[in-house]
Amino acid sequence: MAEFPTTARVVIIGGGAVGASCLYHLAKAGWHDCVLLEKNELTAGSTWHAAGNVPTFSTSWSVMNMQRYSTELYARLGAEVDYPMNYHQTGSIRLGHSIERMQEFERARGMGLYQGMDLEILATDEIKARYPFIETHDLQGALFDPNDGDIDPAQLTQALAKGARDLGARVLRFCPATGIDRSGDEWIVKTDKGDIRCEHVVNAAGYYAQRVGEWFKPFGGRTVPMMVMSHQYLLTDEIPELEAWSREVGHKLPLLRDVDSSYYLRQEKHGLNLGPYEGNCRAHWIEPGDPMPEDFSFQLYPDDLERLEWHIDDAIARVPILGAGGVNKVINGPIPYAPDGLPLLGPMPGVPNAFEACVFTFGIAQAGGAGKVLAEWITEGGTEWDMWACDPRRYTDYTDPDYCIAKGMEVYGHEYAMHFPRHEWPAGRDRKLSPVHDRIRALGGVMGAYNGWERANWFARPGDDTSEAATRTWNRAGPWEPRIREECEAVRDACGILDLPGFSRFNIEGPNAADWLASRITGVVPRVGRIGLVYFADERGRVLTEMSVVRHRDDLMTLITAAAAEWHDFDLLASALAGVDGVTLTNRTRDYMTQILAGPGSRALLGDLCDADLAQPWLTHQATEIAGRWARLVRVSFTGELGWEIHTKTEDTATVFDAVWQAGQAHGLKPFGMYALDSLRMEKAYRAWKGDLSTDYTMLEAGLERFVKFDKPQDFPGKSALLAERQRGPAKRFVTLKVETGAADAPYMSTIRHDGQIVGETTSGAWGYRVNASLALAMIRADLATQGTVLEIDIYGTPHRATVQPDGPLWDPANERLKA
Repeated sequence: MAEFPTTARVVIIGGGAVGASCLYHLAKAGWHDCVLLEKNELTAGSTWHAAGNVPTFSTSWSVMNMQRYSTELYARLGAEVDYPMNYHQTGSIRLGHSIERMQEFERARGMGLYQGMDLEILATDEIKARYPFIETHDLQGALFDPNDGDIDPAQLTQALAKGARDLGARVLRFCPATGIDRSGDEWIVKTDKGDIRCEHVVNAAGYYAQRVGEWFKPFGGRTVPMMVMSHQYLLTDEIPELEAWSREVGHKLPLLRDVDSSYYLRQEKHGLNLGPYEGNCRAHWIEPGDPMPEDFSFQLYPDDLERLEWHIDDAIARVPILGAGGVNKVINGPIPYAPDGLPLLGPMPGVPNAFEACVFTFGIAQAGGAGKVLAEWITEGGTEWDMWACDPRRYTDYTDPDYCIAKGMEVYGHEYAMHFPRHEWPAGRDRKLSPVHDRIRALGGVMGAYNGWERANWFARPGDDTSEAATRTWNRAGPWEPRIREECEAVRDACGILDLPGFSRFNIEGPNAADWLASRITGVVPRVGRIGLVYFADERGRVLTEMSVVRHRDDLMTLITAAAAEWHDFDLLASALAGVDGVTLTNRTRDYMTQILAGPGSRALLGDLCDADLAQPWLTHQATEIAGRWARLVRVSFTGELGWEIHTKTEDTATVFDAVWQAGQAHGLKPFGMYALDSLRMEKAYRAWKGDLSTDYTMLEAGLERFVKFDKPQDFPGKSALLAERQRGPAKRFVTLKVETGAADAPYMSTIRHDGQIVGETTSGAWGYRVNASLALAMIRADLATQGTVLEIDIYGTPHRATVQPDGPLWDPANERLKA
């Protein structure tokens, strides 16, 4: 027997498919000195009772990448590691009952084609040809994915583990981790068999991830945002008619997903496997009387088929032969859920050299890609694909147990739901409220959640339809559309105010603060009294984040960034500051609030309220008093109009807002929301974080050359990569497109073609009410990024002509209104 390893580079806690994939990919990357700990046998958690479906479909770009990679890996894995595996790529048929669902399929098809997947739209008669036992009378069509199928989860896990062992990694079964400690820069993972000192730790503990996560709290961690759902699927007896058909054609049926009725149906030998996601779902281990057991290895919950009755009846009506087979077995096991149904994959918030690869709702489909991503994060410090959709830092301090339970049940009950651009899910709301939240609601604010903060998306008038049902459309038109137009016109012609709680803000202070910041950003630190936009790049020159720097003194600056970026950007700063003397970092997000005041009437309005020097130019800031309360006026505007950000102490915000609102009535002041702001910023070609700005693109591809100062005295991350890219020329270029669109604007990651070839993708799209056109921001092949080039955008399956616009803003291209 091999000696117990007392040291390792990485220790992975959890021996399911995801943990094994992480170990395998680390070993493939050359990190052989890695150890996986499993409390029981491999696959003892959710992996062992998983159905084993392996879809590629997703409307998330990063998740589709991850799942596509899994299918590619699984197809070769058996031969690669010399381990027999049952992997059936039967293809899948995803049924569409409505035009809206078919539009979603068209969008996914375009994304898949970009990633090299041959997804296909089927007409109703083509469905029957591929699945002869189906009733199609009420369908609009379907999406066919030839790479979809199923795999044996236990064989997959064992194959990954064997591959890792063959490369020198260690798998310790029946060796539960019991806790962690830290000594210097090393982790100490405790087990009953001894301690293991390591550089990195990975929480891959599945539905036990929250329990493992608690060990990291003394070192800066938080409670893992998750809950556990009961998921059932049933296996039928063999069905003679299905057996006869399979023997005749020599293959299995495609996997069927009736996404509008919320179930999958898969051939299992000569029977069927039915797996519903029922609305009347059940969470487990959430009540004192139902505690999570210390060990639930290879165990199931009692059957509860009554919850599935509607879905069973619906599936039999859709595929009548299902009713010919009696129920042979029911599987009812625990599946972990994050509040949005996506996994937690990446750096553990607030904890150095600790990572999460847990809370996988579709762990078998995503395990292959997850292992690749996690290994890249640990060994290279970054990932090939931008993975923000799965990054654990996308959640902050509002994810208490009630929130996680409410959202997890909502996601499960709507597992296959369409995520429309104007739709807001109702569970788990009002977690973080602005001091003027009630005032905003009284003005007609229709709210949306942004990192838990409630902000107005648009302002309804009496009689407007603000129902959830009204938002279930991909189209631009809706009760919000005339109101967004009015809000944009108010900002253009008079002035508007947007309450914007939740801006992430961090103070860096100390004698070395400015020099340190200059060594981390691609550009320069603004002078005292000025504000500047700065960018942080990774070592490959790709965009990590964007912040505004408000320079108060030589040794004090406030860095302001997106609400969603709070934990991501704080981690970025804190990790870079580790071991640096003369600089302190403080999170001040909760201490201050912000309103955006914008429009040609904003200067006169502020002049009625304060003694500030309102002639100070663009990109300056100053302190003043409004209604006897301190405020900082920052001369910037994401709207592209004359304007200021009004920053106030949280406790003074309501007083200042009331004063501005009252004085504003003489100046035509109107409230505006996030939808209007999105339209306004599009017309100025202002980039949005994790849409237009992400690690999928370099600074030069993103058109941000003016924010890169190669000749400054300080070196900075990504400089050498950007110098090399500048010499050879970027492969892609950021452009603004004017789109000859119809009812819908281009969604994120719409495929762009030129002469029939895929040449790029949109990063955002919206209607511009000041320029009266549909706009898209996009990344396209560099040689096509010239004014007047005509391209074609696939918008929900329909091609639309799009023309490359001049570099710069479409509205007020000289910034005369902004700088007035």
